[in-house]
Amino acid sequence: MRRRKQASTIPSTVLSEMRVRQLLEPFGLDLRSHQIGQVLAYLDLLLRWNQKINLTAIRDPEACLTRHFGESLFLAKHAELHGALLDIGSGAGFPGLALKIPFPGLAVTLLEPVAKKRVFLKEAARACGFDKVDVRPERLEEWVRTARQTAFDSATSRAVGKLERLAPLAVQCLKPGGRIFLWLTRDQVAGLSGIACGLTWEEPLPIPLSRSGVILRGQRCRGFTPP
Repeated sequence: MRRRKQASTIPSTVLSEMRVRQLLEPFGLDLRSHQIGQVLAYLDLLLRWNQKINLTAIRDPEACLTRHFGESLFLAKHAELHGALLDIGSGAGFPGLALKIPFPGLAVTLLEPVAKKRVFLKEAARACGFDKVDVRPERLEEWVRTARQTAFDSATSRAVGKLERLAPLAVQCLKPGGRIFLWLTRDQVAGLSGIACGLTWEEPLPIPLSRSGVILRGQRCRGFTPP
């Protein structure tokens, strides 16, 4: 009888629930056991798919957990998300899809133009048991241009460039008083200061374990009229 070859190139997360809690502790997260299970299912799938398509440059499970999940879920300590969320340039699903873990009732629309990444996002949503997840191929410019009527309660974006274009477009997707959350560096925040886009900005939140990473929080002005 021939022995089956082991798939040694496929990584295993090999992280216990206790280790996950330890790694997420700097972010002030207190997740339930079933939420830790969702994190591990998502992480394992991410590392496996990353062998085939480039989802993240981070290969180490623990670094992946802190950099992607910790930084994304850190928002849950400072904001209560509800209703509908638009995630711009979702990639591997951070932060938009990951935020379904602390906010399971959130209806999430993920904008991701790369087909292979869309397939991954759908599979990750299925593996984690997430509902109310809509994975879309449009870029933000296309989404706004097609005059979709959906107005979102919040919007997120992480590691997406051309902020001088993103912010004015994203505000058009928000309800009056809707909020936007951007994962940026402090240098990027400084570059946004001179952009008039119908948003009022709050003090950036420093991200734990990051030298210069912050979450910039903005709110659509109630009197703002999109062009």
